[in-house]
Amino acid sequence: MNRLWLLIALLGLVACQTAAPTAEFVPIEAQRRSTNSHGRGGTTHAHGRAADPAPPASPTEMPTAVPPTPLAPTMEPSPAPQTAVPATSIQWEAIASGFDTPVGLAHAGDERLFIVEQPGRIRLIQDGQVLATPFLDIANIVNDSANEQGLLGLAFHPEYGANGRFYVNYSGDNGETIIAEYGVSNDPNVADSTSGRILLTIPQPYGNHNGGQLAFGPDGYLYIGMGDGGSQNDPQNNAQNGASLLGKILRIDVNQEPYTIPDDNPFVGQNGVRGEIWAFGLRNPWRFSFDKLTGDLFIADVGQNEWEEISWQPAGIGGQNYGWRIYEGSQCYLDDCNTPNLTAPIAEYSHSGGHCSVTGGYMYRGTAVPALWGNYFLADYCSGAIWRLFPNPSTGAWDLAEVGRANFRIASFGEDVQGELYILSQNEGVVYRVRQ
Repeated sequence: MNRLWLLIALLGLVACQTAAPTAEFVPIEAQRRSTNSHGRGGTTHAHGRAADPAPPASPTEMPTAVPPTPLAPTMEPSPAPQTAVPATSIQWEAIASGFDTPVGLAHAGDERLFIVEQPGRIRLIQDGQVLATPFLDIANIVNDSANEQGLLGLAFHPEYGANGRFYVNYSGDNGETIIAEYGVSNDPNVADSTSGRILLTIPQPYGNHNGGQLAFGPDGYLYIGMGDGGSQNDPQNNAQNGASLLGKILRIDVNQEPYTIPDDNPFVGQNGVRGEIWAFGLRNPWRFSFDKLTGDLFIADVGQNEWEEISWQPAGIGGQNYGWRIYEGSQCYLDDCNTPNLTAPIAEYSHSGGHCSVTGGYMYRGTAVPALWGNYFLADYCSGAIWRLFPNPSTGAWDLAEVGRANFRIASFGEDVQGELYILSQNEGVVYRVRQ
């Protein structure tokens, strides 16, 4: 691994309180290295996908948040019930193949594995076998004409066993992001493809930076990852615009039609700011995940020219501004870099050494590989490097170290019902399981 830097920042944290907090943007307290020159060209970096030509930037004002209880700075993750040690290596083995551009893996609260294929199908692995009939096939309504468009996300309702409801994130005819609900048919291995109900449609100005992740949090709400709308340098400044849903993590309640906004979302009632917003200042969050044990949130955000980043959010605390396009990672990038109240990443790495685009993973909470417990794993799409992040109790920082190198394109990680980890090879169409 060549010239890999880990820049550590103090985050503002607070324990979950009885009353839901309103939002204050947590300041970046780490030193940032300012850079006076950045290439602004259309580099290929977001999982090998070339950015569209950038029109002139037109900044909009950052929304003002309603102040909450101040957050006390600490880097400590939520307490864990057993001792964890930094992982030194990671191994994997192929368990299934023949998939068409796999970009996601999910479970429905049982042993089955659901594989998301970008062209618009969800395939099913049951008892080690890939079933011939897709669980869901909506390829006829999914637009995957651009590299970052297609069927991108899948999440099963926490009460799926009782209600049979699940949610998908896909690109529509005009490239718009569509969040839709589907239901299972009388056959538990086949969804009812006619049951689709659209919850949310978000226009996309360009073909890239669509985000795509869906996940239910420990609170039972659906979280949605949205990119900044694409092109380069966020030309519409969507990530810093509270009136836009682009460049954000959204949080909605899907238990009422079409959906409702939780009362404790951080910007509820703030004039000019969408209530669905949970956090903002993101470029293209390519996979976020909740720690199964603590509920803490890890967000991998794809960089523009040089820096890939991982951000961390303590369980139940929203309202953070993660800084894009003001900063790329911890580096001053565009606009006023003296802007206060931003939240820095807990780790970042540069494009040196063939790296290009981060793929976020999971905090390992399985039992099959005890040496990995308590480590968060991520990868780079181009180089195949796999790193672990580990909270260092001596320094209060998150330590980043490479623990493996794949010879395939890692499009996504996955987690099964037991907390075991999987790695998806986009170019090979193979699902790998992390092993001892």
